[in-house]
Amino acid sequence: MARCDEPAQSGQLRHGNERKMTAHGGETREERIARLVREDTAVVPWNPEWPAMFAREKAQLLALFPSGPLTRIEHFGSTAVPGLAAKPVIDMLTGVTSLDEAKRAVVPVLEGLGYEHLWRPTRGDDGGPWYAWFIKRNAEGVRTHHLHMVEEHFEHWERLLFRDYLIGHPDAASEYGALKRRLAEEFPNDRAAYTEGKSEFIMRVMEQASTKRNRRWGDKEKRR
Repeated sequence: MARCDEPAQSGQLRHGNERKMTAHGGETREERIARLVREDTAVVPWNPEWPAMFAREKAQLLALFPSGPLTRIEHFGSTAVPGLAAKPVIDMLTGVTSLDEAKRAVVPVLEGLGYEHLWRPTRGDDGGPWYAWFIKRNAEGVRTHHLHMVEEHFEHWERLLFRDYLIGHPDAASEYGALKRRLAEEFPNDRAAYTEGKSEFIMRVMEQASTKRNRRWGDKEKRR
């Protein structure tokens, strides 16, 4: 399962090497990732302003691209779960008709507005499909938003199951919050280790959420 805070089809394979070699401000992609994963992983209490931050950013994106290629925008990750402690960065799952079109029409606009941009693998260092990842920062250089830009068939949309399960199961959300606080204290400047430490919990919850969804679908089929 792809995760919120991590750094094939022919189109993706065609410019895969280009993604690996792209430099930004004199950095290689590998150097950029190494810098990004060393940034602070502080987990803070739930902020009721987070949904409004998502709504404002969503409205801005839709205003920038009224005719596409954006298809839908979802608030996901921990800041989308009321009451859950989280890193204060709004994760946004953004659908596009195609990543090739996003590369042509979206990337230049967002980079011009100050978003950092990186092509990232869904799994590990090279596990496809690759997707477009953007970081927005405030005037102090602190991250405020992550945009995960994917096509409609990508597995990232399954992460909405995790979000919805935590919203509907406060005990699981509380357990997850405690885990994240512990990991943030243990790995204050290692986002990769912080993310890896959550993997087992996320996989377990996703299995429970998938089972619940499949059971619900089965019940609907029986009533037909």
